[in-house]
Amino acid sequence: MKNIERAIPDIYKLLESKEMVAGIDIEAECLRFGEEMAQVMRDAMGPEQDRTGRLRLSNIGKPDRQIYNSFNGISGEAIAGATHIKFLYGHLTEAMLVSLLRLSGHTVSEQQKEVEVEGVKGHIDCFIDGRLVDIKSASGFSLKKFKKNTLHTDDPFGYVQQLQAYAHALKQTKFAWLAMDKSSGELALLSYDTEDTRAPYAEALEVDIVERVKEVKKMVRGDLMPKVCYDPVADGTSGNMKLASGCTYCDYRKHCWPTAREFGYAGRHKWLTTVVKEPRVAEIPRGF
Repeated sequence: MKNIERAIPDIYKLLESKEMVAGIDIEAECLRFGEEMAQVMRDAMGPEQDRTGRLRLSNIGKPDRQIYNSFNGISGEAIAGATHIKFLYGHLTEAMLVSLLRLSGHTVSEQQKEVEVEGVKGHIDCFIDGRLVDIKSASGFSLKKFKKNTLHTDDPFGYVQQLQAYAHALKQTKFAWLAMDKSSGELALLSYDTEDTRAPYAEALEVDIVERVKEVKKMVRGDLMPKVCYDPVADGTSGNMKLASGCTYCDYRKHCWPTAREFGYAGRHKWLTTVVKEPRVAEIPRGF
């Protein structure tokens, strides 16, 4: 049986040399890959699921207010077409990498297996060579977190607690992320071991997942909305204050910050909560 630590060099070698691993039926795997891609497209064309009143383990590590808003049906921004493509690309990436893993001789099992913690359910991506793994597509900036083992220091989407919850449900002490840079195609593998108390991420794993799930279940049914997830941060030395990056990617940005003003910069937008010095770029109408 192959070791997951060899997965990336094995995939690269396969694509560079085109030398197939003995015993692999390439035609059967290509057909399987096509079927998985077709299912991804079917799911993308299906109706949006209403998440109101539902908790998922995939969200358990996100900030409380995001979870509260989703559970209680608070309206977020409509998902734009480009964002749908981004989500679709992530699913297509997963199918491609799974196929490449199989073609390079690695074992992929338990795909989309359902797991549960305190009545809250989720679905894992898979096991690779016996290791619990979540597969991610990432920007070049985000890939650095997986390459340099800094995910635990900047995890706005709750990836650590998500996979930690899956591992708890499956009684696993080791788990990993296999990530791909959407622009360059570069791959990175980040492995965690809950028994390694000297690891740089060890403190992040001290969270009691069972207690976290219990707290979230109680929180979302309470009458008190949690405080905003992130406080505004300084926009340089101008005196202006802008939304933190965790807010700029959130569907509930306008709900939490109704008076924030959006300005269009080259290749990016900023949302200012305090304007001391008026930006010399166009302001984007709020649209509501």
